[in-house]
This record gives sequence, C-alpha cells and structure tokens, in this order.
Amino acid sequence: MKWMLFVACLAGLSCKLIPQGGIPASGSPKLIVGITVDQMRYDFLEKYRADFGDGGFRRLMREGFSARNLHYNYLPTYTGPGHASIFTGTTPANHGIVANDWYDRRLDGLVYCAADTRVTGVGTAAAEGQRSPVHLRSSTLGDELKLFFNERSKVVGIAMKDRGGILPAGRTADAAYWFIGGQEGRWVSSSWYMGSLPAWVTRFNDRKLPDACLRQGWSLLRDESVYGESMADNNPYEAPFKGLSRPVFPYVLDSLRALNLNYDLIKATPWGNTHTVDFALACIENEGLGQDVDTDMLCVSFSSTDYIGHQFGIHSRELQDCYLRLDLEIARLINYLDSTIGRDQYLLFLSSDHGGAPTPSYTLKQQAAAGYWTTDSLVLAVNRRFEALDYAVRVKNYSNDQLFFDADTMLRYGYSHAFAEEEAARVARGFTGVHSVYTRSDMERGLAREGVAARVQAGFNQQMSGDVMVVTQPGWIKYALQGTTHGSPWVYDTHVPALFFGYGIAPGETTAPYSITDIAPTVSHLCRIPLPNACTGKPIAEIAR
Repeated sequence: MKWMLFVACLAGLSCKLIPQGGIPASGSPKLIVGITVDQMRYDFLEKYRADFGDGGFRRLMREGFSARNLHYNYLPTYTGPGHASIFTGTTPANHGIVANDWYDRRLDGLVYCAADTRVTGVGTAAAEGQRSPVHLRSSTLGDELKLFFNERSKVVGIAMKDRGGILPAGRTADAAYWFIGGQEGRWVSSSWYMGSLPAWVTRFNDRKLPDACLRQGWSLLRDESVYGESMADNNPYEAPFKGLSRPVFPYVLDSLRALNLNYDLIKATPWGNTHTVDFALACIENEGLGQDVDTDMLCVSFSSTDYIGHQFGIHSRELQDCYLRLDLEIARLINYLDSTIGRDQYLLFLSSDHGGAPTPSYTLKQQAAAGYWTTDSLVLAVNRRFEALDYAVRVKNYSNDQLFFDADTMLRYGYSHAFAEEEAARVARGFTGVHSVYTRSDMERGLAREGVAARVQAGFNQQMSGDVMVVTQPGWIKYALQGTTHGSPWVYDTHVPALFFGYGIAPGETTAPYSITDIAPTVSHLCRIPLPNACTGKPIAEIAR
C-alpha cells in the first residue's frame, strides 16, 4: 500500500499518515455495519438455508465467519438488553438495561429502557419521540469509535423500534432514527441528537414509501411447496390480524390498516424490513458514511421478524416468508456496500437480541414438557405467607419475573431482607412451572458461577433488580395461547447467530462456546479500536488470530 506522508512544518507538531486507498492509518475499515435481527434463533440459518438465495445469509456464511455456538449469558433475554449487550460487550449488571421496562422503586412505577421525558421528538410531536440512550450506563462500539477518531467518525442507529436504533448506537451517536406508525408513518429522532431532521430524512419521509408497501399486500414469496419447514397455513397457534378471522395468505394489507393502527401494520409484515433497508441506504448515501479515512458505523436492527414471531410463532409460514424476504434485503444491503464502500473496505457483523420459544399450545399437543406461567396466584400466595407470619410487608410489584417488596415498610419495621426474601422464595419454589428461584441476597453475594444461576447473576443489577427472581421451567412462557415470546435462559432464547463478513475476515466457522458479550471485543480487535468501557467479553479467538 502506498502512503502519503504529510509532514508538519511547524516544530512540535506530529506527522499523520493517510493511506491513498482510503483505509485509515489505524488499520480500521471505512465502515462498520452492525446488524441485529430481532428474535432470530440460530437454527433459522440452518432451517431455511436451502431456501435462501446465494447473496444474503448464505453469502455471509460462505464468505464470512460463523460462531455457531454463541449464546446469551444472562437473564432476561429481551430486546432492550440484547441490543445493549451486543454493542457494549457486557451484560445488564453493568450496562444497566435490565429489561425493556423495569420497576423503579424511587418512582414506584415502570421505566421504559429508551424513554426520556427531558427530550422532545424531532419530526414528531408524539410521546414516542421522547426517546434517548439516557439509561445506558456503559459505552458502545460506536462511542469508542468516536472517541478514538476524535469525533470525526459518524455513528448512526436505525430501526423500526426506537430501542433497536438507540441502544446499539450509544450515548454519543450522531443520530438514531426510528419509525413512528399510527397516523404518521415516518422516520423520526429526538432532541438528544439534533434540533431538526436533516433535509434528506424529510425528503425520504415525503416519498410515502410505507403506503406503497402496504398497497402491495403480503403474499407468499415462493411456491407453497417451498414452505415445508413450517406448519400449514391457518393453524390454531397463530393470531390473525385484527379484522380477520383466520391467519391466511394472501393478506390485503390496505384493507386492514384502519383496524391495525394504520402505519403500525407495516411493522408486522416483511415490508418493515424492506423499508428499513431503504432508509439505511439513503442514510449511507446522504451522510457519506464510509467515504473518508475515519471509520464510521451504522447500526441497523430489523424489527419485523420480532413482531411476526410474536404474532404467528416460530413455526409459521408467515415467519418463514419473512426470513426468505429478509434474505433478499440482506443481499441488497451487501451489494450496495460492495459497490459504494468496497468489498473489503467494510466490516459487517450480524447477530440477534434473543431467540424465541416454541408455542406451548402446540408443543403440549406433541406431549412436550411445556406450559403457561401466570403470576397473580404467586403474588397472592406470597402476600398470604407474610400475613401468616404477621409481617406488614407486601409485594409492591411483580415484573420481569421478579418480586419487589415494599421497601418503606421493610425499613419502618426493621424487617430482615434476607428472611423476607427466603420466605417468598420458598413459596415460589412450590409452584408448578417454576425451575428455580434466587434472592437478592444470593445475587449480592455473587456466588453464582455456572448454569442458570450464573445467567441470573449476570442480569442482576443492584440498583434496579428485584428482591426475588423466578426462573420458569424450559418450555414455559407467560403469553397468549397463540404466537410466542422470549425472555428465558433456555437455549431457544439464548442461541443466536454471530456472523462476521468483510474487512479482515477469512471464511470459516467455529463450534467453540462463546457468549453474546464476545461480539463487541471481536469487532474492537479487528478494527483496532478500544474496547467498550465495561466490556466483559473476550475476542472470538478463531477470528482474532
């Protein structure tokens, strides 16, 4: 590589090396692209492999590197914590995003992971515009990139979900954009990042692309014979769109808008992912990402896979069709990066914020061990136990499978926290569907080193977590009888893809065990930038060497 040497003529100034080819002198790529596919289990790569085209997921696996045995190493496996963990290289114990929503003892109410009432929406007057990374307590890859390049790098986050765009980009990002549905149907941001939308975003919104998407409707991409990996259409384990009695292709989306919150409908179709790529390509072009010697970063999260998984379940044709269409969008994004940035000038990595559980109403019919978890009876039983002990304390809140006691009462009466926790835990352990129970005292002692207990420990935050943590049995979920959810420490929720492609990546794969927190340090080492400041992961050795 030829280098141009710029020598400072004034005494005391240092030299700077700038490569003619456009690669930064640090040895970093021009652009880092971090992709999160919401609710993508690892096995989807294998299940749908034969039906994917050559240019999307199969190209990433063929020409890139796959860590095939990478898992989440904490509880709970939700969207907010997942996005934060991928890009910070640490767990909720350190980055502070302990759930999508969590109970705040000081406020005696729930806090949303991306909510910030101190900011205003930009491009919208809706409350959904009051969003920021204010609750994120550690740095991300993007934060470190901006510090390393003295703020010359650009970092942008994009997702249909606000938390999917905000948390990966970090606190110092130049911008994060998310999609407002309802009657608006537009990409917005907040005053955390900017005073007004850039002209290119306004022009993009004015094109009204979501209307064109919804007018197309939703039919199967391929012949029905291709969908043998999924259950038959119109089965009882899927929830239809409002206004329909059956979840059956084709979907005339334009006629369903009024009953399904208008533009929100696009989120629960593959067109949400298409529109996300449209916006991402416009962002790369208009922001000039990857066009100078200081490495930029684009964080893209595909949200529609999660909406469809929740509604139709992991066995549905709707979900398979969504992945076949997402495969085409991944190919479109890669081809664009090849032509505008250069084949080996960008580093792309892809993972997921969590997996998804098999639908228990279906698996129970197959005589699998599964069930549905309800919480009201547990709270009632714990409170009755306290009454029997003549304890004035009561359960103040139950959320994210955690019991929170009335702290004021505990303090006023001088009750022993450890005693109250253990009594509640003893009650919880007696419930059908419960696998294990852990107390705040257990977690504060930090003795958990392996198995489920270690995952609970890694998700425990002293300021924000509860007094008693309940883990349900494998196959049990708290949800409706149709569709599915996630959040457990079991492999269907923890096992996710980890694909690396492009700059510095040789084709290969590993089945060695790795954790979600190992993605960020791998990227840091490949790009020769500092680790995120609370990083607890390690580089994936087979890639790093």
